[in-house]
Amino acid sequence: MPSTRDYEVQLRAAQLRVTRPRLAVLDGVREHPHADTETIFDAVRTHLPGVSRQTVYDVLHVLTDVGLVRRIEPSGSVARYELRVGDNHHHVVCRACGVIADVDGAVGEAPCLTVSDDGGFVVEEAEVIYWGLCPDCSKPHTSRKKPR
Repeated sequence: MPSTRDYEVQLRAAQLRVTRPRLAVLDGVREHPHADTETIFDAVRTHLPGVSRQTVYDVLHVLTDVGLVRRIEPSGSVARYELRVGDNHHHVVCRACGVIADVDGAVGEAPCLTVSDDGGFVVEEAEVIYWGLCPDCSKPHTSRKKPR
């Protein structure tokens, strides 16, 4: 689990100043992987009660731009954030409750970056999202007998 010291080193390596909001946002994203902005804002407010919503949005934007935080946006969902960056992992999303989990990608090269026809694009990243039902939502519901 990253410590405040780890975050300070990461921020400095990205040529960013170490600020309380940045540390609190990194901690909030760690505490709530795949969380939306509102959840992260609520987590940050527990440590910095006076922080504004705009500050949290700005910090998330900066941290995403420098690659310390990854933003994902599954179809039909608001943006979500995670600290797991720079590896070949994907996500699985529950169609019923919306929970999101990490799914490790193929080991070695990222095979999904090789497309049959790139249309002239320089492909930098591919995102794979699997959809299904989480363990809780896929459990069969027990039928209850109606009281007489």
